[in-house]
Amino acid sequence: MTAPPKYTQKDCTKYTFEEFRELPLSEANLLLQGEQPNLFHTLNAEQFDRPTLDRIYVLTNIIRSISKTKNGATYLANRLRHKRAMLYFAQASTRTYLSFKTACDIMGIRCTDVRDTSTSSEVKGESFADTIRTFSSYFDFIIMRHKEESNAEEAAWALNCSDRPVPVLNAGSGKDQHPTQALLDIYTLRRSFEKSGGIEGKTILMVGDLNRGRTVRSLSKLLALFEGVKLIFSAPPGFEMRDDVTTYLKERGIEYIESTELLPHLPVADAIYMTRVQDEHDQSDGTSSKRSYAEFSLLEEHLPLLKKECAILHPLPRRDELDPKIDKDPRAKYWRQERNGMWTRAALLAITGDVERQIQEYWRDLSKQACHTGIITVSEDYYKFHPMQRNMTLDL
Repeated sequence: MTAPPKYTQKDCTKYTFEEFRELPLSEANLLLQGEQPNLFHTLNAEQFDRPTLDRIYVLTNIIRSISKTKNGATYLANRLRHKRAMLYFAQASTRTYLSFKTACDIMGIRCTDVRDTSTSSEVKGESFADTIRTFSSYFDFIIMRHKEESNAEEAAWALNCSDRPVPVLNAGSGKDQHPTQALLDIYTLRRSFEKSGGIEGKTILMVGDLNRGRTVRSLSKLLALFEGVKLIFSAPPGFEMRDDVTTYLKERGIEYIESTELLPHLPVADAIYMTRVQDEHDQSDGTSSKRSYAEFSLLEEHLPLLKKECAILHPLPRRDELDPKIDKDPRAKYWRQERNGMWTRAALLAITGDVERQIQEYWRDLSKQACHTGIITVSEDYYKFHPMQRNMTLDL
């Protein structure tokens, strides 16, 4: 097998952004990452491999556990206290914004936000690249959400071409990608399937507007890293999963089926991932959507059809596609899923900020001192982690 080419981040200067966009995604990701030993930019699901997902899972569990005590929370808050983050949310958000903001708080990162481009110099004609470079003059992380599909990549490219590249974390880009949501979804599924062999071999049913749902697009690509996974895409006509995702799955030997029905698939699903109609994109893509589709709604009356250990997820916000009466069912994981985002993003910031090893060593020392039998042990070889059976019943 031919070794992948090695790049420095400055190699981005060889291309205009239009030329950069035409590169294969794998090569573009290598260019943006450069020689960084850890994650630098977080832009798309394709940049993650299985070992990196495992690292994030382990570190998320460790951070959750450390944070249970005052001393542990104080330790975490001192890891990145010298860092600052810009939360640049040019598209509406509640959960992702608050999740990242709280994740920054956990790690001690000080935040400033821009939540409306009408308050920035972009309304005066400033280019997007200049706006991003301005942010990099003051901040160590740029966490951004934008209605345009390629703006996170453009921001990373512009910074790599500058004298001050700082990490860009994609918090949602148009109808295309939402990689950090996919990370927390993987974490939630792994937690849900801890006692049943993990995600491997499970059947995941994805329901709703799959064509424009960036959460399911990113999640599908991460699920391709788990052996034996089967995906069922259930969507109204016109809202089917796009070809780029199904091609990605085919190339990796992942079994999937596409359907315009919901009910026949409920009994075989190990997890159900509900989504709403993404009608905020109607104007931009010329689609005219109904608010919801009753035949693609999960209702309380459907619960007897589900497996006993089925996990029900939803990235939220929801409409009529997910019955609130389901909330108290133990299979409903979406409120826990929402909270998991805070911990997963804290772990991602810790890795990006290069304090992962400090946290691992603190946890190892804490475990030795207290004869602690918590959720994770860390081997002497830093990169060889293994989950242990958890004896803590409290889910944070």
